[in-house]
Amino acid sequence: MASRETTAGADLPASDCRPDRVNGPWSRRRLLRLGLGATASVIGAGVLGAELVDHGVLPGKLLLDQLDGACQVDARAPVFRPVGPSYSGWFRSRARHRSVGYTVALPPGHAPGDELALVVMLHGFGANHENAISGMDPAQALALIVDGMPLAPMGLVTVDGGPGYWHPHRDDDPMGMVVDELVPMLRARGLGRPPHRIGTMGISMGGYGALLLAELFPSMFRAVAAISPAVWTTYDEASAANSGAYDSPGQFARFDAVTHTAALSTTRVRVASGDADPFHPGVVALAAGLPKGAIVDFAPGCHTGAFFAAQVPPSMAFLSQALVA
Repeated sequence: MASRETTAGADLPASDCRPDRVNGPWSRRRLLRLGLGATASVIGAGVLGAELVDHGVLPGKLLLDQLDGACQVDARAPVFRPVGPSYSGWFRSRARHRSVGYTVALPPGHAPGDELALVVMLHGFGANHENAISGMDPAQALALIVDGMPLAPMGLVTVDGGPGYWHPHRDDDPMGMVVDELVPMLRARGLGRPPHRIGTMGISMGGYGALLLAELFPSMFRAVAAISPAVWTTYDEASAANSGAYDSPGQFARFDAVTHTAALSTTRVRVASGDADPFHPGVVALAAGLPKGAIVDFAPGCHTGAFFAAQVPPSMAFLSQALVA
């Protein structure tokens, strides 16, 4: 089935603005979804799924497999040019009170020191800078050929953000690490140095973080691509699914990406979500508040690695056009 890509402010069907329709058949998918309750507010695959099951957020992957075809993703194998260079390192983060790992990738034909636009890629729950991008590594992401066209040249960085949903916590501030430490470090190396632009991208928890960074720092992050962002509409939903996501209702209100979309009025935005993703109702609510012109892609799929990987090429192509073209 084809995805339904549209732009904000134009033509989201009324039936798409609710997680389930009041009328119509009670499919097994719908019965299962309702039966999962708050414990199924997060569903993952691969690294994300294993971590969430281990933490008791999920009752197990079998429930996901019972959804008749809901998680099937029609995706082409990615096509790449020969990859450019990449390197990894560590720095001591004052904001996170620990050493933080990162990987920097450069596009084909470029070398360290070249001045380029920059994409800050945020990983999902349970992941890190080494496996932040589903289905490929950072150098491959920059070497993608999408619809027969290579990406415009830009750099990309992944970084360890921990499990704290990319906003400040009492003893760990991954947001401050990105804004006050990582970006200045890379600008000193030519990446994202004005007039070159910076964008942000993320998957699941990282998708939420990317939206939050773009909302709170619009002058720094000029474009955002969020794949299956892990967003809730209330603090109770969030705390029931993951008690470590927010420290308090006040923290949720301050760093809730859904209710602060007006701050994206000058930012290029792309958001993608699977129809059977348990976060989808929150993403629908978020999409309803996005500025006119934002790209919204609601497609068949779940909160799985297959869906994430299928959305990486169009998300990278979007950022390439928004930041460079």
